[in-house]
Amino acid sequence: MEQKRLILDSPLLEITISRLCQQLIEQHHMFEDTVILGMQPRGIFLAERIKTKLESLLAIHIPIGYLDTTFYRDDFRRRNAPLKANATKVPFIIEDKKVILIDDVLYTGRSVRAAMDAMIAFGRPRKVELLALVNRKYSRDLPIEPDYVGRHVNTLASQRVLVEWKEQGAASDHIWLINKQDL
Repeated sequence: MEQKRLILDSPLLEITISRLCQQLIEQHHMFEDTVILGMQPRGIFLAERIKTKLESLLAIHIPIGYLDTTFYRDDFRRRNAPLKANATKVPFIIEDKKVILIDDVLYTGRSVRAAMDAMIAFGRPRKVELLALVNRKYSRDLPIEPDYVGRHVNTLASQRVLVEWKEQGAASDHIWLINKQDL
């Protein structure tokens, strides 16, 4: 039996995205030499929303790409079933650019480490910042912390965070903390 607790609903998610955008604006002067990379598979939905909001607030264009880390993961060969890769779409060189790496949930940090390796194929960035919608505290395997956080959530290993996006077919946006209970 699973128990779900709502972390963010659609209205609160919109407020959170607006706050994250304001924080980004404070740190990036008109986003000169700045690009956004959304981490596949679910970070791309947040990245698109951040990009859209920033562009509407500032009336500028910000380059965006999608980064798949499947073949860069340290557990790639340890899985019983092969992982299915997602599309990487980075239509620009990131050499000497400021990169805002975006993912929906930061858990162990291993996906972010893999993203750092995957980014090198597109150039050496000047700076990389991490934006996570949900930062799962007390679960990091690697010393990786986000620069921008939508929500910090204390979690146990037996819990997971489920992000439901309208873009993926959900009726509305929801972020849940799910407890798996043994019967």
